[in-house]
Amino acid sequence: MASAGVQLLAFALALSGVSGVLAATLLPNWKVNVDAGSNIITAIERLEGLWMDCAWYSTGMFSCTLKYSVLALPSHEQAARAAMILACILSAVGICTSTVGMECTRLGGDPETKRHACFAGGVCFLSAGTSGLIPTVWYTKEIIANFLDSTVPQSNKHEPGGAVYLGIISAMLLVISGMIFCTSCLKKNSGALLHPCKQPPVSTTQPEDSSAYSLKDYV
Repeated sequence: MASAGVQLLAFALALSGVSGVLAATLLPNWKVNVDAGSNIITAIERLEGLWMDCAWYSTGMFSCTLKYSVLALPSHEQAARAAMILACILSAVGICTSTVGMECTRLGGDPETKRHACFAGGVCFLSAGTSGLIPTVWYTKEIIANFLDSTVPQSNKHEPGGAVYLGIISAMLLVISGMIFCTSCLKKNSGALLHPCKQPPVSTTQPEDSSAYSLKDYV
């Protein structure tokens, strides 16, 4: 029961991580630039994401432009797109596989199959978390390097947006969930190796009655 409770906790963390990674992939605020202008009427907030760029004016108007050209994007944005999509796919596979391998479900058949499914789900979550953590950290590094560059105009400098922080936190949740799933399955396997099934000893002696009976025949 304790192992089932730990797996439920890991599954809840995985669900939160999957939702966060998917939201971070779609949100347009990976980097933010606020330009106040000469007065409050011309103030504008520019949001840039992996798939679209948006502008939020002080008058309440909000407009977005999709990024259709992949080759026109910087290398770190192209890599972030691919890595975040891979993280979403791996986390979805991990959700399906870990559901089969959890002790509280009746899917998967025998315990050995459920252990393998549980371990595979943990590996998927670890891979998804790593795939989501690398592009968010790399993207943040590029934003900070551009912000600290004195040759870049102030109007072209950006700060990390909420989607980056959401992606980092969600990726860490996926990594923690994957570690819990893998360790819970490894504990079961080590317990099975330390305590193998004992078979009853096989007797090699013959019954005394049969041997006595055979000797009486020769007397």
